[in-house]
Amino acid sequence: MTRAPAVSAHPDTVIQSGPLRTRTRTVAVLGTIAIVLIGLNLRAGISGASALFHDLQQVLGYGAFVAAIVPSIPTLCFAVAGAATSWLTRLLGVEKAILLSLVMLAGGLLLRGVPSTGMLVAGTVVGMSGLAVCNVAMPSFIREYFADRTSLMTGLYTMTMTSGATIISVLIVPLAQQLGSPSAGLGSIGILALTACLGFLPIALHAHRHAPARKATHVSPWPLLRTRTGIMITAGFTLQALLAYSVLSWFPYMLATEGVSASQSGLMFGLMQLVSVPAGMMLIAIGARPRMLRPAFYLASTATLLGVGGMLLLPAGMAPLTAVLLGVGLGIFPLIMVMISRAGRNTAETTALSTLAQSVGYLLATIGPFGMGLLHGATGSWTLPLVLLLAVAVGQVVVGHLLTVRIAKPPGAGGRLVGPSLGGVQR
Repeated sequence: MTRAPAVSAHPDTVIQSGPLRTRTRTVAVLGTIAIVLIGLNLRAGISGASALFHDLQQVLGYGAFVAAIVPSIPTLCFAVAGAATSWLTRLLGVEKAILLSLVMLAGGLLLRGVPSTGMLVAGTVVGMSGLAVCNVAMPSFIREYFADRTSLMTGLYTMTMTSGATIISVLIVPLAQQLGSPSAGLGSIGILALTACLGFLPIALHAHRHAPARKATHVSPWPLLRTRTGIMITAGFTLQALLAYSVLSWFPYMLATEGVSASQSGLMFGLMQLVSVPAGMMLIAIGARPRMLRPAFYLASTATLLGVGGMLLLPAGMAPLTAVLLGVGLGIFPLIMVMISRAGRNTAETTALSTLAQSVGYLLATIGPFGMGLLHGATGSWTLPLVLLLAVAVGQVVVGHLLTVRIAKPPGAGGRLVGPSLGGVQR
């Protein structure tokens, strides 16, 4: 049966009529390749920098304040640039917006190869701004091109994302040593981003040639903050982002300050992200079953809680155990992304919820890596930052429970996250 066109009661919404553009097999294959190439880049620039922060500070000579600022730039850019994604996709279309974001990502990462603190900061801002747009737009891209396989393609997307981060984490320190400079090693990640640009170019060209001659749909994300569903999804995204980027930013540095070598720290960092690949797939498989979404969230949140506790209480020699626990905890990200990809009845509605959750979530999540860096610089210890991070991990367990109580419904029982349209979001 053909679903009738959605009509939204919200004044900012113009729902397009008719089905999505027909996808040929070739476009589906190209789209899958693009998802893999993009996924490989979405954490590589962050994890590569994290593994080199200790060496970068020693070589470039910047102080504690800059050391706290640099790991905070990604989440801040995700918030600010991510908030503009809804407008950008309406102006250019999802495909062109993603291509532009990939060009910015590659340019920013290459700029970080210049051995200068200013270039490190500027390149991170440009690259992470591009990454922010791509982060927000990808659930909409998956929804539009793979509407009947959102879980599968989101799983592929997140699996390649963590795989790329793992590979870079393990290889970046030896590569930087071979190149003779941590800056050169960091800049080399931009070459990987260039492959994503080239891989996505056919999709953008196809979209340009077959652009529909109708007004693009627009749904304003900000009214969703007045709804319980919007608030809870944003809260869940915020807490997992704060925990994830605090750990991704400082885990190798913490090990280095405890006497672990840079290469060994990189290996532990890589182990953590390697574990997150099967963990994310496992959590998606569990959460896809009726009434099993809540246990999946409990499993991921409890692993994060134990991992942060291990960072606080266990000696550096137990880093492999801590890395495994944190890797399982990082697997919560695909669950959040599946929720966003399934939300709404069209691409614009999905973009609206993705924009809200990621822009607000990442803005608040900036407190994590920035606060940890400042507190460590002020106290000379990781104890207070980790105690506060432990409290956030407890909060994630609570929010995860409340969120899954509301949305964990069997298929056909009204389990859609946002109701018939975002103009009539369930309150």
